[in-house]
Amino acid sequence: MNPKGNNLQNRLETMLPLDGGILLHCCCAACSTSCLEYLAPRVNDLTLYYCNPNIDTQTEYDLRFRELERFDKEAGYGYPLIAEKYEPSKFYDAVKGLENTGEGGERCIKCFGLRLGMSCRRAAEEGKKYVLTTLSVSPHKNAALLYEIGCTEAEKYGVTFLPSDFKKGGGFLRGSQLCETYNIYRQNYCGCVFSKVERNSK
Repeated sequence: MNPKGNNLQNRLETMLPLDGGILLHCCCAACSTSCLEYLAPRVNDLTLYYCNPNIDTQTEYDLRFRELERFDKEAGYGYPLIAEKYEPSKFYDAVKGLENTGEGGERCIKCFGLRLGMSCRRAAEEGKKYVLTTLSVSPHKNAALLYEIGCTEAEKYGVTFLPSDFKKGGGFLRGSQLCETYNIYRQNYCGCVFSKVERNSK
């Protein structure tokens, strides 16, 4: 359940393409760029899912969604895109008591579980067999941990969480290049108010 992160992307490569449809949890446009470029020639049935109740304001939530929507269109993909209603109370309930644990700690683990759990549930509702997340493209995210959490959540809803480590093979760098090409907004914090405060204090 917890393989080495540097093997996850290779595992995904050997599994694709897959029948049954994939729901891709997208945390933001910037992280989605190179992930979509990688998946486009390898996946036949892909739906994008924007679900991030951790984001600190409605304005930021809407901005990240619009950028994802714009990139999907301007890059010529045109994938179906589902956006959840902005409900930050779900995030604050999930991390209650962990507000000051620091980025990368238990608060983030709870946040990952929340978002990946919602993604797995939505995949089941949409009739998709598989779930992926763009979170693993970030150099600040532990892909093996994300996979472990995703698998746990997927079991609850009868779907399969796919292994990935999109940062491998230059994925993060390529994403940065695509952001420049398409003038994509790149936020300097993960999304929650706690990470913003931590980032601004450095």
